[in-house]
Amino acid sequence: MTSPTAPVAPTAAERAYADIRERIISGAIPGGSLVSEGELAGELGISRTPVREAFLRLQSEGWMQLYPKRGALVREISPGEVRDVLEARLLIERWAAERLEAASDETLVALRETLDDRILAQREAIASGDPDAFTRADIAFHVEIVRAAGNALLLDTYSSLSDRQRRISAATIAADADRQRAVVEQHAGLADALGARAPGRFAERLAEHLHRTHERLLP
Repeated sequence: MTSPTAPVAPTAAERAYADIRERIISGAIPGGSLVSEGELAGELGISRTPVREAFLRLQSEGWMQLYPKRGALVREISPGEVRDVLEARLLIERWAAERLEAASDETLVALRETLDDRILAQREAIASGDPDAFTRADIAFHVEIVRAAGNALLLDTYSSLSDRQRRISAATIAADADRQRAVVEQHAGLADALGARAPGRFAERLAEHLHRTHERLLP
């Protein structure tokens, strides 16, 4: 009998990449920060070489810009990036609401239960003072709407925005409990519109929700 293949441990460069990328997305390293290989290598307990490899990969993905002998500058969130992400979200979620208008009662009941669970997770994150948990639950709420509409390709496209969504949310609502509570109430309104099979009302509330939540980063 062949024994199962043991999982391959990530390399130092892969660990550095994952750690630094998560810090950027979560806002632990804010946009505009200049970071050095040596500083991060010391924090991670590794040599500078894997950090340099991670920097190169992150630069190729657009998260930072390298400056020889100076370090790496974490790119700031531009108004254009925020606008592009919100427009993409609006297009896909409005389509999902229109598709769900014709969904079965069972589908809508199950979706409402799932959305209520995500709203509860957000309320718990506010109570515990966990902004990262809040942003993750925020994104999960919207992903579930697209998932319920049943188009795998559009779900993949929407899910590919999640890292940018997390970073934008970390910069706009993660440290503001009042804004977080407003988001929760807006989510409840969106869930109500879906349950009422009212895609037009959903689209109006969604546009207002996204603009009010992220207006400080918009032009």
